[in-house]
Amino acid sequence: MNFDAFEPVYEAILADFGFDRAADERARDVAADLATPFPLNRLGDWSGATVAVAGAAPCLADEVSLARDADVVVAASTAADVLADRGVAVDCMVTDLDKNPETAAELTREGVPVVAHAHGDNIPTVRDWLPRFADEWTLATTQAAPVGPVRNTGGFTDGDRAAFLADHVGAGELIFPGWNFDDPDVDPMKARKLDWAARLLRWLERRRGEAFAVLDGRREAVDAALREALGDRFDD
Repeated sequence: MNFDAFEPVYEAILADFGFDRAADERARDVAADLATPFPLNRLGDWSGATVAVAGAAPCLADEVSLARDADVVVAASTAADVLADRGVAVDCMVTDLDKNPETAAELTREGVPVVAHAHGDNIPTVRDWLPRFADEWTLATTQAAPVGPVRNTGGFTDGDRAAFLADHVGAGELIFPGWNFDDPDVDPMKARKLDWAARLLRWLERRRGEAFAVLDGRREAVDAALREALGDRFDD
């Protein structure tokens, strides 16, 4: 996924949430000043692999075996802690640093890649935590246009950004332990973000020609929401 392909979706997200693109760009620039280049081959060889994109929903505790049996495990945010507690090592963590930045920092010091995301609402956290990460194992990302060492491989929430990253580096199959788009315990903002995560995964599976089991039973509704958000660009 390159930014030119992702930008129409990014613009739809900005419009829906009322987010400030300039704030995202300021956060990106802060990250760019702190980060160093991260060649994607440093992630390891994911080409053709079954990649478990582990979400942080409570159901992850019951779906750990899906991650354990995968070739590669990418954990979104606190999913890294849940998996570690159950003896499953992660190959990469994706986070916007809002819940467990100490886990992310420790993983980089252990030589595990961490994708640290900068957006308009987390500039102080980026300034505080990125210097504590091991540079060699930190990939800084943005949802705005990429600059310098800061990449954008697509996605919006930690979980779907992990899926887009796996796709970008050639994953063979994506599976999704620990996902619940209908989690009743999340606040309204998180629920809206989960709606967009579903849309983005649907967009991704259409691009890949793959069917993600996590979207079973909701494709029609998600397609309608995507079509409303993207208009004529829905079929691009």
